[in-house]
Amino acid sequence: MTMNVLGYATHSPTDDLAPYRFERREPRTDDVVIEILYCGVCHSDLHNARNDWGHAVYPMVPGHEIIGRVLSVGPTVTRFKQGDHVGVGCMVDSCQHCEACEKGHEQYCDEGSTYTYGGIDRHDRMPTYGGYSENIVVSDKFVLKVPDGLDLAGAAPLLCAGITTWSPLRHWKVGKGSKVAVVGLGGLGHMALKLANALGADVTLFSRSKGKEQDAGRLGAHKVVLSTESEQMEAVKGRFDLIIDTVPYIHDVNPYLSTLSIDGTLVLVGYLGGLEPLLNTIPMIMGRKSVAGSLIGGIAETQEMLDFCGQHGITSDIEVIKIQEINAAYERMLKSDVKYRFVIDMASLKG
Repeated sequence: MTMNVLGYATHSPTDDLAPYRFERREPRTDDVVIEILYCGVCHSDLHNARNDWGHAVYPMVPGHEIIGRVLSVGPTVTRFKQGDHVGVGCMVDSCQHCEACEKGHEQYCDEGSTYTYGGIDRHDRMPTYGGYSENIVVSDKFVLKVPDGLDLAGAAPLLCAGITTWSPLRHWKVGKGSKVAVVGLGGLGHMALKLANALGADVTLFSRSKGKEQDAGRLGAHKVVLSTESEQMEAVKGRFDLIIDTVPYIHDVNPYLSTLSIDGTLVLVGYLGGLEPLLNTIPMIMGRKSVAGSLIGGIAETQEMLDFCGQHGITSDIEVIKIQEINAAYERMLKSDVKYRFVIDMASLKG
């Protein structure tokens, strides 16, 4: 039987989110039924709800930073049991047989991964709805174990902000002695600082505004460079092995290229779309420097990140809100008025 579930949905790009009842699919033999305890509020939730990327499907129940408790499991599920604390990120399925999936990169599935919301289930063609809701049904292959001892609310943003910054840190083999810079101090940026520092890197924050030193230092940065100050930019010329650019809107990346070392890479994780002004290839050619992109991470990689966070006691800096405050939270997020991630206490849905 399908399950009737209460959540919060938007019905058009201009509508507020409001209470909405919908049907979750009937659990299959390999499914895990999860009571949602906390759900992070990601910048992409706002972009999707307001159709900024042009492919929104309504009604939409956002939310892909999900922490919950297992209510039940299908007969073929062995990794999870009732009562376990688990996580669900941006994906709930993929084809499982293409080259990307077989390498553990389900986020790059040739057939397109099934997103936690705004997607279509590959098996029964039902729409997928996200974590701003009471519960969710997910294939056990896309459910993650939450390490004991991690604050559950603070762990929620690890499922997107955490893995989005962890994946490039691992791909470019960041470790002790690596020189890493982070552009932007928001939900993604603050996780990049924490994770890069815990991996043993020398970590710098690029900022356009003064006054970030104390917070950046607390989060793991060893230095702050004002990107608007030419002298400070000149002082870090040729320094960084990896720059993680977390800025979610169009911006000029050219000033950062000169700060890359030979063979250094600037990886974009926050912004989707065309760059303006255009990339100047001269500093790239003159130092074999790269501009790259990265999308979330695979399931095995996400579990690796959660386990690492469990070992190092890393969670997101959060402000817990009630679901009834979500529309105000979206407006505050647009003004960067949160340090550094909203997380919804889904118990408020019952209140």
